[in-house]
Amino acid sequence: MTVTTAAGAQAGALPEIADPSQIAPKDARELSRLFFDRLAVLEEGTPEYQYARNTLIEMNITLVQYAASRFRSRSSDEMEDIVQVGTIGLIKAIDRFELTREVEFTSFAVPYIVGEIKRFFRDTSWAVHVPRRLQEARVQLAKATEELRSRLGRTPTVKELSQLMSLSEDEVIEARLASNGYNSSSLDATINSTSDGESALADFIGAHDHALELVEDFNALAPMIAQLDDRERRIIHMRFVDELTQAQIGEHLGVSQMHVSRLLNRTLAKLREGMLATS
Repeated sequence: MTVTTAAGAQAGALPEIADPSQIAPKDARELSRLFFDRLAVLEEGTPEYQYARNTLIEMNITLVQYAASRFRSRSSDEMEDIVQVGTIGLIKAIDRFELTREVEFTSFAVPYIVGEIKRFFRDTSWAVHVPRRLQEARVQLAKATEELRSRLGRTPTVKELSQLMSLSEDEVIEARLASNGYNSSSLDATINSTSDGESALADFIGAHDHALELVEDFNALAPMIAQLDDRERRIIHMRFVDELTQAQIGEHLGVSQMHVSRLLNRTLAKLREGMLATS
C-alpha cells in the first residue's frame, strides 16, 4: 500500500493514495473512516471533496467484487454489467453513509450493492416468475416453431409442435403461455383509440404517491423540531429547505463550516434518536 501526504498540505489534509483499489480490505476500513470524517466537512463540488469521494469508491470496490462473485456462472459480458450496477450501489452507500450511524461501512454498503444487482436482474429477466422447466420449454418451442414454419410455410399447429418436441399437447400449450411471462408490455403502449386520440395503459392506472408514505414521519418529526432551539431550527431550515451548503450556512451564522457540520450532525442525531424512540 502506498500512502503519502502531499508536501505543504494543511493540517488535516487527506493522504494521497497511489492506487486505492490495491489497498487491503483491513486497511481500507481504517482509511475509510478517515476519508468519511473529512468528507463530512468538505465543500461539495470542490477538488478535495471529489478526491475523497472517488478514493472511497476505489478503496471499497472489493465489496462490489465480493457481491458479484456469487454470479460467477454468468457470461463475461453480463458480469461486467453486474459489477457496473453494483458500483452504483456502492456510490449510493457512500453518499448516504454517516459515521454517526456507529456501524461499519461494509455492513451499511453491502445491502445497497446487492439491492442494485437484484434490481438489475429484476429489470432484465423474466417479467413474471416462471419455473425453469417452462423457461427451457420456451426456448425449445421457439426453435421448433421456426423449424416447422420454414418447412411447412405456415404456422405449425400444437399437434405438429408436440410431435417434434416429444411433448404432450398440454405441455406445448403451457410453454406458449409461459412465453408471455418473458416480456411485459410498456405502460406507454397504445391500447385503444378514443375521440381524443390514442390512449396508453398508464392513462388508466393510478400513480403511487410516495409523499404519502412520509406523512406519518412528518407528523412524528414536527414536535421534535419544535423542541429544538432557534439556531438548530434555523440550521435545519437552511440546509434542507433552502438547500444551502454548509459553507453558506456558516456565512449566515458567522461561524466556520466545520462548526456548522458539528451542529448539524448533533441536531440530526438528536432527531434520529427521537424518531427511533417513537418507532
